[in-house]
Amino acid sequence: MAMARDFRVVLCTLLLVLGACHVTPAAAAGVRLSALSKTLVVEASPRAGQVLHAGEDTITVTWSLNTTAAAAAGADAGYKSVKLTLCYAPASQVGRGWRKAHDELSNDKACQHTIAERPYAAAGDGTFVYGVARDVPTASYYVRAYALDASGTQVAYGETAPEEYSFAVAGISGVTAPVRVAAGVLSACSVAALAVFLVLENRKKNK
Repeated sequence: MAMARDFRVVLCTLLLVLGACHVTPAAAAGVRLSALSKTLVVEASPRAGQVLHAGEDTITVTWSLNTTAAAAAGADAGYKSVKLTLCYAPASQVGRGWRKAHDELSNDKACQHTIAERPYAAAGDGTFVYGVARDVPTASYYVRAYALDASGTQVAYGETAPEEYSFAVAGISGVTAPVRVAAGVLSACSVAALAVFLVLENRKKNK
């Protein structure tokens, strides 16, 4: 009976630890790319086809308000910040479901690498220099920018032309960021479970 009780305690503790370790990514539920106005003009410094190296090279991203698309005065009044993302180009999505673009942004996996989030300037213009992160995998990319409202919801966007323009990144290794995160979570949870077992064993010995 005591062993069964101890097992239940360990199991419940492990479930609590796993729950604490689980991180749910923020999602723009219900927001569709096709419903957003393309009011931002986005440019990136790499030449089409240029190869950058993760952990070494930089990308200068510039954005501005497309006054033609946002013809109405004050159309950008609700823009509070600009979120820049590094997106897998169509060629690097083929046969890789974990990189697939999706119209509903909560399901989109193409633009999973966040470059930065910056306040939206009154004139709409901005520049950011991004050092290509060491965990960016080898692939072809383009850049997309989202205009966010006060709640952090995407309300408009702009991007470098993904079909005609893309540049490449040579990654440091084939291990992607999600794999590293998963390995870290499993490692942390395993250590916690082991600690619980050791505590219970010590209690048994002291009885």
